[in-house]
Amino acid sequence: MKLMVAGLVFIGIGLLVAGSHCKEQFAFSWLLGFMFFLSLCGGSLFLVIAHHLFDAGWSVPIRRFCEHIASLFFPWLFLLFLPIAALAKTLYSWMRENPKYMDHALKAKQPLFTMPMFYVVAAFCFFIWWLLSSRLRYWSLKQDETGAAEPTHRMRFFSAIGIFLFAITLTLAAIMWMKALEHQWFSTMYGVYYFAGSVWITLATAYVITMILDRQGVLTDVLHEHQYYFLGSLLFAFTVFYAYVTFAQYFIIWNGNMPEETFWYVLREKGTWWYIGLVIIFGHFFVPFLGLLRIDVKSVFSYMVPLCAWTWLMHYIDLSFNIMPVLHPNGFVLHWMDIGCWLFMAGFMSWRFLVEYSKHPPFPIKDPRLIEAMGYYHPVPTQISGGELDQTDNVSTAPRHTHGGSR
Repeated sequence: MKLMVAGLVFIGIGLLVAGSHCKEQFAFSWLLGFMFFLSLCGGSLFLVIAHHLFDAGWSVPIRRFCEHIASLFFPWLFLLFLPIAALAKTLYSWMRENPKYMDHALKAKQPLFTMPMFYVVAAFCFFIWWLLSSRLRYWSLKQDETGAAEPTHRMRFFSAIGIFLFAITLTLAAIMWMKALEHQWFSTMYGVYYFAGSVWITLATAYVITMILDRQGVLTDVLHEHQYYFLGSLLFAFTVFYAYVTFAQYFIIWNGNMPEETFWYVLREKGTWWYIGLVIIFGHFFVPFLGLLRIDVKSVFSYMVPLCAWTWLMHYIDLSFNIMPVLHPNGFVLHWMDIGCWLFMAGFMSWRFLVEYSKHPPFPIKDPRLIEAMGYYHPVPTQISGGELDQTDNVSTAPRHTHGGSR
């Protein structure tokens, strides 16, 4: 709640400072904060889907809080989208153009880039996200009650169809709400680019939440060393994946050298945006890449937590690099309302997450792979002795998670 109040204070100061441009500044600042928290919800939904698709064992303890973050899509994130829907004409110049004089780029993207389709796409995306997140959490909680096989099968079913629906809707959201700020631009990799950044920031967030719940004793009994290691390894993998997608997009556009594509990067080389681009190259890639190369650091909390906080900063700067040059073409500006909108949304989403998380068991208590996640494995019979199976040679001796050491 304190974050929400602080956010409102910063927004109020920003309205006074912005003067006649307060409406435009608020619209872009709100969009920036919204796309940041959309990343967290989308990345959490992907982690839940991937857990079921791969029948993963290690991620069982962290699955529950990912389900709750994903469930914030509706109605809470939808409520945060309403100002964007109301200020759409302020944000998107193509909505203000006369249909008789629309340019070639806009004609090529009909009927998607029309005002009715803008709202239809938004409704479709939120409906799919609500359907997937609510059904996956519903069957997860049902699994806690019954321990039967049906909830597991149902979650796998929704994940199997959900991965395709997730890819379509997240791509549409990135295009319609962020890329559409400059409708003349063409990029076939933009959806993957936003996806890579979303999962990247979500993995860092999941690492910190796991550590906090571990320190509080909530997840300690069901955690093992490998949860932290795998989260750190995936964070490293998506650091590389994001860099690959970002560089590939830039290289293809640079190599093609077509004005309808290159203008997007030309704008982002003006003024201080050039230095922001360098910050993204070194801060978004080289710092986490080099920082996560060592295997042992992935379990050192005093090392990983600052690195995870760094990913939040870099993701915010990356989104600002995508959104804000439209409003501030001459250079980066950190406005009061940028801070205020982000703080308000952070407080609001954290509050709703804590309310939902406190209502249910903190982890899937009857998941069939929970024992495996804890580091124990069922013994496998190896020989027959005296007519009975001998299982003594295969009792797991995997080390349990304990506090101490580097943590």
